[in-house]
Amino acid sequence: MTDPNAIQPSALDQLPDRDPEETAEWQASLDAVAREAGPHRAAYLMRRTLERAEAGGIALPKLLETDYVNTIPTSAEPGLPGDPEMEARITAWNRWNAAAMVTRGSKHGVGGHIATFASAAWLYETGFNHFFKGKEGDGSGDQLYIQGHASPGIYARAFLDGRLSEHHLDHFRQEAGGNGLPSYPHPRRLPWLWEFPTVSMGLGPLSAIYQARFNRYLTNRGIKDVSASHVWAFLGDGEMDEPESTAALALAAREELDNLTFVINCNLQRLDGPVRANFKIVQELEAQFRGAGWNVVKTLWGSAWDELFALDTTGALVRRLREVPDAQIQTYQTRDAAYIRADFFGKDPALAELAKLLSDDKILEVFHFSRGGHEARKVYAAYKAAVEHKGAPTVILAQTVKGHTLGDGFASKNANHQMKKLTVDEFKAMRDLLGLPIKDSDFVDGVVPYGHPGADSPEVRYLQERRAALGGPAPARRTHALAPLPAPAEKAFASFDKGSGSQNVATTMAFVRLVKDLVRDKETGKRWVPIVPDEARTFGMESLFPSLGIYSPKGQTYEPVDRDQLMYYKEAKNGQILNEGITEAGSMADFIAASSSYATHGEAMIPFYIFYSMFGWQRTADQMWQLGDQLGRGFLVGATAGRTTLTGEGLQHADGHSPVIAATNPAALSYDPAFAYEIAVLVREGLRRMYGEAKPGEDQNVFYYLTVYNEPLPQPAKPQGLGIDEGIVKGLYRFNTVESAGLSPAANAPRIQLLGSGTAIHWTLEAQKLLAEEWGVAADVWSATSWTELRRDAMEADAALLRGEERVPYVRQALQGAEGPVLAVSDYMRQVPDQIAQWVEQDYSSLGADGFGLSDTRDAARRHFGVDAESIVVAALAQLARRGEVKATAVKEAREKYGL
Repeated sequence: MTDPNAIQPSALDQLPDRDPEETAEWQASLDAVAREAGPHRAAYLMRRTLERAEAGGIALPKLLETDYVNTIPTSAEPGLPGDPEMEARITAWNRWNAAAMVTRGSKHGVGGHIATFASAAWLYETGFNHFFKGKEGDGSGDQLYIQGHASPGIYARAFLDGRLSEHHLDHFRQEAGGNGLPSYPHPRRLPWLWEFPTVSMGLGPLSAIYQARFNRYLTNRGIKDVSASHVWAFLGDGEMDEPESTAALALAAREELDNLTFVINCNLQRLDGPVRANFKIVQELEAQFRGAGWNVVKTLWGSAWDELFALDTTGALVRRLREVPDAQIQTYQTRDAAYIRADFFGKDPALAELAKLLSDDKILEVFHFSRGGHEARKVYAAYKAAVEHKGAPTVILAQTVKGHTLGDGFASKNANHQMKKLTVDEFKAMRDLLGLPIKDSDFVDGVVPYGHPGADSPEVRYLQERRAALGGPAPARRTHALAPLPAPAEKAFASFDKGSGSQNVATTMAFVRLVKDLVRDKETGKRWVPIVPDEARTFGMESLFPSLGIYSPKGQTYEPVDRDQLMYYKEAKNGQILNEGITEAGSMADFIAASSSYATHGEAMIPFYIFYSMFGWQRTADQMWQLGDQLGRGFLVGATAGRTTLTGEGLQHADGHSPVIAATNPAALSYDPAFAYEIAVLVREGLRRMYGEAKPGEDQNVFYYLTVYNEPLPQPAKPQGLGIDEGIVKGLYRFNTVESAGLSPAANAPRIQLLGSGTAIHWTLEAQKLLAEEWGVAADVWSATSWTELRRDAMEADAALLRGEERVPYVRQALQGAEGPVLAVSDYMRQVPDQIAQWVEQDYSSLGADGFGLSDTRDAARRHFGVDAESIVVAALAQLARRGEVKATAVKEAREKYGL
């Protein structure tokens, strides 16, 4: 029988023991300590020994958890600079106005959140007073990712600073009339203040990591030295459950992003209750971040705990703190001293003796108020440690009380996230607690007043002096007066006008070829940021590896296996390509950082992110909405697009709906080009609109979504004639007529208009020929490059008519006079082409690929969905038969002829 106390085999058994006798002595010493002084003392000594080894550079696995105490002891804290009393008064005013703003807004039913900022006030104020660099100093300043639910506190500070008025505060969440304040950090709604949207929880931390990484990218590539910028991400402990929150922790550690700090407000509560009711979220997060390679600083307890720790000579207090679950810590916040004596201290005889030395007031002070995140000195020590730490990012785990200073009705209550207002009596109690000079008579008709010490008060002067010393107001977004980027040489675009002749070229390859030419441009080539999620070879981009290089902050520390090949895998510190591995979310975060660099750093960059179209909008549409909110610019490229072009990959790769989702994003200009020359026109137009000379009233803060296909087909020459480029940009133009196609139906032949987009136009052209040669029907073919842009133009025309302006939708103008009905064909769901149906004057019908995709040949898939050339012919004949322009029997004949 195996001895349960025997040392079990482990990985150490695989290592040779040069001195077994010495090893046995160490083990015996540990056994003796455990036997004589107890297991807790043995654990303490082991922990300290491991810490000593780590500090001495001895390679050992790191400890993933430390005790439930502050990382920085009080004796090691640096002194708090500045005027602590002044900063306390400023924070009190901001606490008051944040609560007043939400409470006043609740009378209009607009809601808001009070408790989050109440817990995090010192986390922000300490940063604003001592750390956060503004944009008016050298460089780009710091980038601040503000926790969305804390926005009332940021507005309150901007009010104290004179950047917002009472009118603004009274229009919190009331934007329709102008001069209102958005609920959360929304740059598109308040572009002079907010830089980064964060309230779609999980996207803030992910974006912050890639922003810090993009800062290094800009510096290493010599675009702009932003090494002085620091990225601060303020997060909630509940938010860390979002998978995006922790998706890129290893990247941040691997690339040693010591220009990044996460500040996690650990108030132990999420929206409905405790984050980890039966566990400890701080310990869990510490282990997660330490395991990923981050520097961890815990700021848990305030200075009132110092006396208790000094009295704890046996370690019983630390042990008890380690074992009490979070929900019980929350309960202590709401109970009296007798309960805490019995439940917390009474569980251990040593603690019971310790509690005898404490008054009830001391116990309540410690358990109700004293948290590390509520003391400026503790927070300052943590921030200073973070910015001085080198070689790894830092996470600060700051424990707070949700609803702190708002009164017993708020603090630590499970429902406080949904509580939108305080009563007048609660405000008066809060006023007394904060020591604010607000009189009872200031409450007129029960309305809580805003508080302000005066524009020339010591508090406001101090606040503004601190911000001036740190480089100006924060947060702040700056729209730099950048000169338009020069247009690339026309040659790069014009080369596509002549087509590919007899050569088959997929539009994916046409796009990559265009980019290869554009990145060589002397003026703008360096500003392109190619982004790909580990599929560069799928999209034919491997030829860019040796010429542009793949970005790596460490360069290339190995000899690549394909070094002797022309297109070898080249990594470089100044590499231009961001090859992110298998992470669409990380690639989108890259894109967002690059797309808004024109504002963040005053450097216009041109990102293009190419991906499997199915795994773009379907997987990361929330980030694309974030991109629109952040006013980002660039090109999203959905490759291997369509439901029937990648059928061998199966259902989850068959994209039939990306344009549907893209149409929901107001900032996305969505195009489904059919031919290489259309891609060239759209990229040229996109560069002009986003980076060049904008037309009057034109919004530059858009991004382009282009679908490209992996199906090699002949690329035709660009048709001659006026308005082709305009039609490509607006969404529709006539590609050919039956006559120009060299087909010769009878003079009085029935006529139909075939609209095709993307790869579907090729089947439409086949159908045109079949209709003419086998059924005597004349069909004209139109290229619908953007159903969505046609719809938006038509909706704007409708709105103009309601204003009394005469305006005809472009789609109606383009099709005006076109004979016969219209049949629209797409490789996407029918609702994509059906977007324009109500504005087409002719009889309108559509074909599309609805339902799940399947694995088979392209031809079989198209027959399955009823979008191949023969299916188009039958649908066209049916449409004409309903009008009496062909015999009804023709439809049946065609079905039988083609085996449908």
